[in-house]
Amino acid sequence: MKLTDNVLRSFRVAKVFRENSDKINCFDFSSNGETIISSSDDDSLVLYDCQEGKPKRTLYSKKYGVDLIRYTHAANTVVYSSNKIDDTIRYLSLHDNKYIRYFPGHSKRVTSLSMSPVDDTFISGSLDKTIRLWDLRSPNCQGLMHLQGKPVCSFDPEGLIFAAGINSEMVKLYDLRSFDKGPFATFKLQYDRTCEWTGLKFSNDGKLILLSTNGGALRILDAFKGAVLHSFGGYNNSKGVTLEASFTPDSQFVMIGSEDGKIHVWNAESGMKVALLDGKHTGPITCLQFNPKFMTFASACSNMAFWLPTIDD
Repeated sequence: MKLTDNVLRSFRVAKVFRENSDKINCFDFSSNGETIISSSDDDSLVLYDCQEGKPKRTLYSKKYGVDLIRYTHAANTVVYSSNKIDDTIRYLSLHDNKYIRYFPGHSKRVTSLSMSPVDDTFISGSLDKTIRLWDLRSPNCQGLMHLQGKPVCSFDPEGLIFAAGINSEMVKLYDLRSFDKGPFATFKLQYDRTCEWTGLKFSNDGKLILLSTNGGALRILDAFKGAVLHSFGGYNNSKGVTLEASFTPDSQFVMIGSEDGKIHVWNAESGMKVALLDGKHTGPITCLQFNPKFMTFASACSNMAFWLPTIDD
């Protein structure tokens, strides 16, 4: 089944889970699309089975809190940032609920965490104006970049380069093997005083970069030339909430939630809006991602919703 405008417009909430007492701050699908893990401001990690459509386990990180949760390539393991006590990144085995390793180094809150799609490398960006490069096998930072402002960062789909959005006004591209030599490309964007960049993602085909903000607009850039291809607005975000925007796995569409529980979808190439979906969420949709393998997506406020199409186009 192919994703088309009509199929997207037909998506409806199939299941709602009320496992959390506070907002879900992040979630991540496993690469095979079979499970999803969420982190919440209530200090819990909830593991869901996407095929059976039910929660499987709940774990807690009461002491340090949990945010920016990411699956690693090893089965049943995750990395996540702390939002209490310190700014150490933690590597957890879900199987026995034991920490495998800690990654200390950041001195302020970690705001970006990206796992390499190909190996055990990951990068983190923090309010301390640094990006750190890590390897899951070592607690020591493998690389450190001091920046001029707060970063958002992400690997490209091939894991060869990473992009850093700095100070909400420029995007720098680095070669992973020689990042200490500085960026090989820098794209300067027009600064928007009304909002800050809160996320950066590549499309799966590697051609586009999506910049999300805590305001009412997101932008798509050409990943090679840095030109702004589209700016998307028209969704509600008056309170400066960090709303996650995502590409669909085929790189054809961009979607974002809003503070009124609705999901807006645009065609990434034409820039046309193709769908407005009502998730009936009780709060702002802080998290939104499409399943990498199956025709379903998830959205979250303090509740988690799984969506399915109601037509086969």
